[in-house]
This record gives sequence, structure tokens and C-alpha cells, in this order.
Amino acid sequence: MQSDVNNFLNYLTVERGVSEHTIKAYRNDLFQIANFLTAEKMPSSWRTLDERAVITVVGALGQRGYSDSTRTRKIAAFKSLFSFLLEEGLIDTDPTKHINSPRRGLSLPNVLEEEEIESLLESSAGDTAEELRNRAMLELMYASGMRVSELIRLDLENIDLERGYVRCFGKGSKERLVPVHHLATLAVSGYMNKGRPKLEGRRSQKAVFLNTRGDRLTRQGFWLILKKLSENAGLEGRITPHTLRHSFATHLLKGGAPLRHVQELLGHANIATTQVYTHLTSEYVKSEYDKAHPRAS
Repeated sequence: MQSDVNNFLNYLTVERGVSEHTIKAYRNDLFQIANFLTAEKMPSSWRTLDERAVITVVGALGQRGYSDSTRTRKIAAFKSLFSFLLEEGLIDTDPTKHINSPRRGLSLPNVLEEEEIESLLESSAGDTAEELRNRAMLELMYASGMRVSELIRLDLENIDLERGYVRCFGKGSKERLVPVHHLATLAVSGYMNKGRPKLEGRRSQKAVFLNTRGDRLTRQGFWLILKKLSENAGLEGRITPHTLRHSFATHLLKGGAPLRHVQELLGHANIATTQVYTHLTSEYVKSEYDKAHPRAS
């Protein structure tokens, strides 16, 4: 159980940019639940936990006198762990899917301005194999809105540069085709022709994005690259791997893309998940209104 928790927390740190404080709280929450399961002689693996056991755990949390915020966090940690296990293909069904989380306030995602995106892309300019790879990854993420987990799982057969499409495998291994604009395909093509062969060396790899040892790039490896590039662009502390995905969605909606289309591009099963970005674009519209209207200032 501990290894699954550690992998989950690493995912939250690297891909979602979750704060150290939340990571520590989630670790304590999940180990507390694991100890409860052991004491009650219930399944000793998250992967074999069924819905009945989940209901027992949630019921126990409700009987222990926790504050609403603490109970909300513990249930969120519990549900998020199983969402991660499902996304990674380690379980076939999510036993927490029918458990409702206590309501929480709306948390708006962090989004970069278009000028900041340009600064980040410029920070990855260069002709070395690593620089070509880094530029290709950033261009592709901002052009497609794909998750980091989808980016690093890309195989050569998943990219069609001639037609301008990428095949992504999202949560639950759901497949979707995402169109990619020509600037991104040019960056990826440059990496594939001039950068990737140098990283691959004599080893044969099906992965698109490789590290300096010729192996598939990991989440942690991407996060370290992004941190360095964001520092170079003067955006330190403002970017997580998910920031590019958030920015992609928000900028599309600002440009007039229909919400349903953005939902499909992001691979969201429920449009309610995509609607969070409408709050951001509403703020943008209000801001532009205040700037433009002669009586608004």
C-alpha cells in the first residue's frame, strides 16, 4: 500500500504541482486509512479494495469528529488515489466513484498570459538535442492540451505530423485524436529529425521523448526540465506541468472556441469539468470591458 501512496504523491508533486503542505496532509490521511484497514482486517492492498470497504472507511471518517474541512480533505485524498490508480491501469474500476465528496469552494486553475507562454517557449530555443526536445514538448503541450502523463507515454506511432494529429491515451486509457497546429508540428519534426536520433544513440526506443540516457522521459524528468525553463523565462513558481493544459483551454475559449470542442480536446468525460475555464474567460471579458468602455473607468 505504501508504494502506491508514494507513487501517487509523486504524481501530485510532479504533474499537478500540489503544495508541500497538501502532500504532507494527504500522506498522513492515506496512511491513517491504511492503518484503519489493517486494524479492521480488511484488504491489505488498495487495488483489491471494494465498494463495501470504501463505504466502511467513509463511515468511519464521519464518526470520528473531524471538522468539515478535514473530512473533506481525507475523502478527497482517498478518491484521488483511486482516480490515479485507475488512470495508471492498476485497477479496472474505481470503488469510490459513488462516494460524494463534501462540497468545496471553487478553485480556479493557474493560467499564463499569451505573452508569458511566448517567453516560456523562447526559453527553450536552441539547436542541441535537449533544446530541440524541450521546445517540441512545450509546443506540443500548449498546442494540444495533453496531460504530462499522456506526453511521456507517446510512442512514435501515435504522432502523424503530416496530417497534424496526435493520438493521446487519457484517463482510463481512453483514446482521442487531437489536432496540432503547424508551429508545433514543425518543432516536433525538428526534434524527430535532428534531436531524437542523438538521444536514442544505438538503442531502439518506441517512445517519442527520450532522456539523455536514451530511455523514455519520466514525469519527474519533465518537471525538472520545466522548472529550469520557467526560471529562465522569469516565471519561477508560477508554472506546473498542468499550467500549459489550463492555458491551452483558457486561450481557446477566449478565442471563441465552443465549450464542447474544448471538452473533447481535453478528454474530459464530463463537461462540468471543463466549465471551470469559463470562470476564467468571464473574468477576462470583464477586464477587457473595463478597459474598453468609455464609462467603465
